Amino acid sequence: MCYNHLKTARMSGHAEWRNSMELIYRDSAIVVCVKPSGVLSTDEPGGVPELAREALGEPEGCVRTVHRLDRVVGGLMVLARSPEAASELSRQIRENLFEKDYLAVVHWRPDEPSGVFRDLLQRDPAERKTRVVKTPGKGVQAAVLAYETLGSREGISLVKIRLLTGRTHQIRAQFSSRGLPLVGDRKYSLYPDECPIALWSHRLRFSHPLTGEVMEFIREPPELFPWTVFAGEPPHNP
Repeated sequence: MCYNHLKTARMSGHAEWRNSMELIYRDSAIVVCVKPSGVLSTDEPGGVPELAREALGEPEGCVRTVHRLDRVVGGLMVLARSPEAASELSRQIRENLFEKDYLAVVHWRPDEPSGVFRDLLQRDPAERKTRVVKTPGKGVQAAVLAYETLGSREGISLVKIRLLTGRTHQIRAQFSSRGLPLVGDRKYSLYPDECPIALWSHRLRFSHPLTGEVMEFIREPPELFPWTVFAGEPPHNP
């Protein structure tokens, strides 16, 4: 569905957990899609840009990644359809004008119902993992996120997360370092969860790269465990 001429574009509903590309908005400058779990965000065979071109019916079209999701993570992504659109969206991301909100389900419950995590992260290329470290050093980057606990049931909690920096595996590493690994995370958790990782790109808000109009998209997680634990009624605040 196309929302040209609207200052706010808002979609809600349930995305299917499958390896195909659903486009929920398109115009001459951008495409907003629901990235399936298991698909790379980058422009390579089987990656999000290639699937978007197929869905658009433009196998040679210009479709560029401007932000990434981990391969195992699904949810909303916006793609640029021109170099100019890519440049403008990248500027908004650099200047923290591009809002990205996630939903996650974690084991246990954060000590505070809401707060900010500030850490130093270092990437371990050999293990392909990101670690929280105590001191600055080579390759160490600051990482900041804000969270709010939406509900807790059955030993797990639903949290809303806003990324204020965009580091590789940032959400997964920061929550795991506090004893709050994400449900289904086989890289940062020791729990034997038999479900996909419970991390979902839930909301995007940015200015259209050509018109400047504010655009907002929301997509709910798939109807799978552990998301279904919190379905059917508003999560309580413990």
